[in-house]
Amino acid sequence: MKVEHETLKRKMEARHLLMISLGGVIGTGLFLSSGYTIHQAGPVGTILAYAIGAVIVYLVMLCLGELSVALPQTGSFHVYADRFIGPSTGFTVAILYWFTWTVALGSEFTAAGLIMRNWFPHSPTWIWSLLFMIVIFVSNAFSVRFFAETEFWFASIKVLAIVLFIGIGLLAIFGVFPVTGYTPRPLFHNLYADGLFPTGFKGVFTTMLTVNFAFSGTELIGVTAGEVKDPATTIPKAIRTTLWRLIIFFIGSITVMATLIPWKQAGVVQSPFVLVFKSIGLPFAGDLMNFVILTAILSAANSGLYASTRMLWSLAHEKMISSFFGRTTASGVPLFALIASMLGGLLALLSSVIAASTVYLVLVSISGLAVVLVWMAIALSEINFRKFWIRSGHSVNELKFRTPWYPIVPWAAFLTSLLSCVLIIFDPTQRPALFYMIPFVLGCYILYYIKIAIRKHSNQK
Repeated sequence: MKVEHETLKRKMEARHLLMISLGGVIGTGLFLSSGYTIHQAGPVGTILAYAIGAVIVYLVMLCLGELSVALPQTGSFHVYADRFIGPSTGFTVAILYWFTWTVALGSEFTAAGLIMRNWFPHSPTWIWSLLFMIVIFVSNAFSVRFFAETEFWFASIKVLAIVLFIGIGLLAIFGVFPVTGYTPRPLFHNLYADGLFPTGFKGVFTTMLTVNFAFSGTELIGVTAGEVKDPATTIPKAIRTTLWRLIIFFIGSITVMATLIPWKQAGVVQSPFVLVFKSIGLPFAGDLMNFVILTAILSAANSGLYASTRMLWSLAHEKMISSFFGRTTASGVPLFALIASMLGGLLALLSSVIAASTVYLVLVSISGLAVVLVWMAIALSEINFRKFWIRSGHSVNELKFRTPWYPIVPWAAFLTSLLSCVLIIFDPTQRPALFYMIPFVLGCYILYYIKIAIRKHSNQK
């Protein structure tokens, strides 16, 4: 395959962007981690935590909307941070986002292999992990349209499954279907049977990192900005429907789960989706939901590899790393960046096997917080961009998409994201994430300034 280009191609349709923005946020965070949140925060606490998280993400997306429509570029987060905060912050944001998705790749491929053992119990996990790695790599290697089409169908399966889950769950709540251990009268009794906040109100805040992890992927709209057709039309449509999508799919699902499953039985051992379907007595419920969860995992891996690849390409395009990673194939795929990101995912996977309690634990802790720092950078970039836009002689009316209630919305996005990071210090199990993240971020800044010093020294010779 001849590699000599350095440009991407606008091949994504509006339907692709809509489903990627919808499917990107529906992953293991909802299908698996939601059980942990219910157990830690209680039913009402969990609904409240997800509602707060949905509002935070929507505020961030409103900021991203104005930036992405005004400056539609692939790898947008770090480009905006570079221009409107500072080059060192832009470099750090790119590394954090690349790191987030690359680490996630390792866990996604491991999880996919483990799910396959439900059907093939005597087969080794690594064979399935390797097979799925090849499938996802091929999906990204052909063209951006091939990736978008693959992700469209992956996401469609997830969306259909959640719609059916909410529909069947509501019928069960109102007594149409009998559910083991649940009585439909009084309605929604499980939500308040042990009090509104059985684990204390602080559980709402200490689970925010888990909730933010569940919502990560919404910002993929910004990554696709450089490869979607007519971004001025398609991006605002996707942004404006974000809050309603999060409410319907997340708050709707969580309410059904919390109502039908006693909060003490919820956890991370088994998906709450599987527990609900089994309690209703649906045939093949376990196999059906395991298939959907497998689809969600592959979808997350597909989107993750795409996002991490484009972030590397963007770094090379902005001359922050070697231009080698900026080269693309004739079909517009940054192949070398794709290979590097897949190798990063492979290293993360190996660390989860070889050093699960040391190296991999640190990697996961850092990646869990990284996306929230990216959200903060998006909000701050929007604040500074609007000031720059006015100083340049433009008017707000010229913007095709405007963040409403400026500067209240971007400052609210920044401060609530910051608060969700700080609050984990009250949760001993998640506190190490904060302590690992601080030196990692400082290391990124130091690395940037070392690179600048080396470049200046080379230019003086």
